[in-house]
Amino acid sequence: MRAFVVTGPRAGGVQEVPDPVAAPGEVVVEVGRAGVCGTDVEFWTGEMAYLHQGHAAYPMRLGHEWAGAVAAVGEGVDPGWTGRRVTGDTMLGEGTCRRCRRGRQHVCAQRQEVGIRGGRPGALAERLAVPARSLHALPDGVDPVLGALVEPGGNALRAARATGAGPGDRVLVVGPGTIGLLTALFLRAAGAEVHLLGVTAPSLACARGLGLPASGAVPDLPFDAVVDASTDAGVPARALDLVEPGGRVVYVGLAGVPSTVDTRALVLGDVTAVGVLSASPGLADTVAAYASGAVDPRPLVGATVGLEEVGAVLDGRRPAGAGPGPKTQVDMTT
Repeated sequence: MRAFVVTGPRAGGVQEVPDPVAAPGEVVVEVGRAGVCGTDVEFWTGEMAYLHQGHAAYPMRLGHEWAGAVAAVGEGVDPGWTGRRVTGDTMLGEGTCRRCRRGRQHVCAQRQEVGIRGGRPGALAERLAVPARSLHALPDGVDPVLGALVEPGGNALRAARATGAGPGDRVLVVGPGTIGLLTALFLRAAGAEVHLLGVTAPSLACARGLGLPASGAVPDLPFDAVVDASTDAGVPARALDLVEPGGRVVYVGLAGVPSTVDTRALVLGDVTAVGVLSASPGLADTVAAYASGAVDPRPLVGATVGLEEVGAVLDGRRPAGAGPGPKTQVDMTT
């Protein structure tokens, strides 16, 4: 089959690789759509911390935002999965540790991450092998475009819920990229008043096109919660200055260098700080939100490319004719 293989920093391309086989407990999925994520870019540039910590190594196959259909099932898997349209969890805990037993497999110390960690190949390929336990069925109302947005949506849904915000509350989301925009859409669906803070004109215009107030300066308003969905190492500390006393700060963005906060600001403001890693606990509810139409993230997909164009996308080149949305998806059927 064809797969996009990264062989080193800024090196790689489409290769013919062996077809995956469904091991016991696994399925093989025919990938229809896959999203390109900022994490993929970090692996492409060589900046991703997992490369330096021993959790990942070249060559590797990227891709953890995907949708497809089950083509084959392994031993012990319900054959009823065959042919079903699915997406899947990125985080694959080993299943027996204390964290896994408590439903926190996404922070299992021995976890694999699809297309990211532990040598588990990703979805920038025609076919993908994953554990059946990681699957989430996609209803008819969730097409492949939406299906490949479930994984980032799960992260955003968890960030939105972590604010505790609802009707009558005001939230500032810093960073109008894919996760920030999705978080704002979930917050709006929950009845909160949302404002986005960004830097670049295109990202701010995209937010406004979704009907979300967005600017390059902090509005002179009190905020009951602040979500850091940026990659700016200075934002975590700044968020504590922007949130109302007694409010909540949610950290879902990651900077490329260490960031610091003054815990005196946290304590003296009686602020609750929450970190969000992984979509895992939010995947099912994200599928439901997309299926019901409560949240429609389709406008976030600005471009769709073929597998051969992935390298250019990872290099930061905007596909010709791309719309305002920040997300690029790969159509495996072309």
